Amino acid sequence: QVQLVASGGGLVQAGGSLRLSCAASGRTFSSYAMGWFRQAPGKERQFVAAITWSGGSTYYADSVKGRFTISRDNAKNTVYLQMNSLKPEDTAVYYCARKRDGSSWYRSEYEYDYWGQGTQVTVSS
Repeated sequence: QVQLVASGGGLVQAGGSLRLSCAASGRTFSSYAMGWFRQAPGKERQFVAAITWSGGSTYYADSVKGRFTISRDNAKNTVYLQMNSLKPEDTAVYYCARKRDGSSWYRSEYEYDYWGQGTQVTVSS
């Protein structure tokens, strides 16, 4: 059984920064790619960023490229999302997820099998 626990959300002013963390249980964390998604009220869940199992490759949504950075520490079973230059449109619940094996498509939520509970990020203008 895999459990993902996301934390680090909060209220921040536009232009500010937050770092989200996602702690994973289980011994196989380092074998899987991980991703972050977000869902704003009344909108569909959307891809934010993903990272391969080794951390050697990362992927970003165009809307966050250059502002957000995904990273991981396999020794700590944790993946991070550093969010800088936050905008009001970044307001959403952020979810971390573990990617299934066998696919190189990182941007679809259907490629992920375990999800964290979500952490709220609110950016005020």
